[in-house]
Amino acid sequence: MTKLELVDVEKSYGNKRVLNKVSLKVEKGEFFVVLGPSGEGKTTLLRIMAGIERPDSGQVLIDGRDETELPPNKRNIAMVFQSYALYPNKTVAGNIAFPLRMRHTPHGDMVRKVVEAA
Repeated sequence: MTKLELVDVEKSYGNKRVLNKVSLKVEKGEFFVVLGPSGEGKTTLLRIMAGIERPDSGQVLIDGRDETELPPNKRNIAMVFQSYALYPNKTVAGNIAFPLRMRHTPHGDMVRKVVEAA
């Protein structure tokens, strides 16, 4: 089953359309890269996937469910920013565990996921 799917996603800022009917599928465990010139919608696309921003139209499907309106903290998707957004007072494990803690992940699951990621 497709983990993440975008269907005809559109986004404009004023008169500038940065995403025009973008559709794509990302399978579970698959990595992908978004390349393109500056100002052409790469970050907007990723922000829509993560739920940080909403599309003007189209759908964001996660595990086959329409989660276009779901807030970022309810999605099982993360975004790595170009500028590191780490907590300097936390260890690597602490930074990895922080969002899991915010989602009330059971301690055993959290430890397992931190070890997997590290």
